[in-house]
Amino acid sequence: MSGISRRLPEQERSRLKSILKNLIPEEAGVIVRTSSEGATEEELERDVARLKAQWEDIFAKSESSGTSAPSLLYSEPDLTVRVIRDIFNEDFNKMSVQGDEAWDEINNYLGHIAPELTAKIEKWTGARDMFVENKIEEQLAKAFDRKVYLPSGGSLVIDRTEAMIVIDVNTGKFIGKGGNLEETVTKNNLEAAEEIARQLRLRDMGGIIVIDFIDMALESNRDQVLRRLVECLGRDRTKHQVAEVTSLGLVQMTRKRVGQGLIEAFSTTCESCGGRGIHIHSEPVRKVALDKDMDQRYVPSTQNDDLDEAESSDTVEVSEPAETVEPVEAVAPQAPAAGGRRRRRAVSTGVITPE
Repeated sequence: MSGISRRLPEQERSRLKSILKNLIPEEAGVIVRTSSEGATEEELERDVARLKAQWEDIFAKSESSGTSAPSLLYSEPDLTVRVIRDIFNEDFNKMSVQGDEAWDEINNYLGHIAPELTAKIEKWTGARDMFVENKIEEQLAKAFDRKVYLPSGGSLVIDRTEAMIVIDVNTGKFIGKGGNLEETVTKNNLEAAEEIARQLRLRDMGGIIVIDFIDMALESNRDQVLRRLVECLGRDRTKHQVAEVTSLGLVQMTRKRVGQGLIEAFSTTCESCGGRGIHIHSEPVRKVALDKDMDQRYVPSTQNDDLDEAESSDTVEVSEPAETVEPVEAVAPQAPAAGGRRRRRAVSTGVITPE
């Protein structure tokens, strides 16, 4: 029983089916993926022969094991071969390989699988390390950054949430020429569409992805940006789907999550903040609450002016809510009058007594 990818055109599916009908034994079956589109009969025959030999080797190991205990019959190839198998194809111009062991492994694999691609690989003979010479480490470090700069000065801001990945497009210092804002925004969005497709592959981001392009007034420009995004995603072998632009100008898409993304593979959750990226300061919270409570209790005095006037006069009243004031009369001596008699003037003072 064989299965052919439904993503292929019906005409191509029929062509592949007719070719494989003469190549596959009756007791066998194959799965034909989208990468088989356009493959010649010779290429398919070679691939079927390789798979058949691989299966016969697995079957022979199972027969010769001589034990009923579980044992390893077949395993996935190492990382080097997986990269060649999953990524390297005729679209590449050249692939440099450093190290004798890796060179032999890749050369032997391509010799059996795709001999036509062996001309595209070359052995690195430089004096310096290949990663240092081509600044691979520097580019890898940039792939962890939250912000990605565009050629014209705009930028992408990539944020991950529990539910989705959000990409925000900004113009930054890019203002264009001639003051045509619509043209400037459209150019920035076109650059962003190309870089987003690249970042999705580079960081291996999957799940729901929402892109907030800069608002464009013309519908033709919005369609142009969406077409550019879909066109650039055409190189992505990972299954993806782009939805229509929402009423808020957001582009929604999904990308199949194959394995760990770049960030997940090379990072751990922060133990201090739990992955939130923020710290809650508890002391200022208590201080604000205390200050607010003190503000409610404290009532500023509005009687200072009255007190100043009272100090300048002969009469002073002192009162408190919990106590009563009983007035008493005291006699203050005065200077003698013209007739030799002293004048007496009554002065009211306050005496505080408990209730």
